[in-house]
Amino acid sequence: MYAIVNIAGKQFKVTKDQSIYAPKLNVEAGASVEFDQVLLAEADGNVSVGAPLVAGAKVSGKVLDHVKGDKVIVFKKKRRKGYKKKNGHRQDFTKLLIENITL
Repeated sequence: MYAIVNIAGKQFKVTKDQSIYAPKLNVEAGASVEFDQVLLAEADGNVSVGAPLVAGAKVSGKVLDHVKGDKVIVFKKKRRKGYKKKNGHRQDFTKLLIENITL
């Protein structure tokens, strides 16, 4: 059983007992969350495609932690002009554990 769910504007293919890194959510660690924007669901070979959402389908999970991603280096340069600029960025993520998929 799997589902494609919209979490904070991004689509994830999730299964039961899977952990994913989603964009940061304003929920404290250890809290339960429920996502009702299920776009597609599959159970026992039967695929339900939503138009745009699958009616009555929900994905529930638990927030494990808030983490930061790997550092991305942003380097800008204009040749022969002496212009160089180096910057770094670390994106914030929420680690989720998918507990249940209900159709």
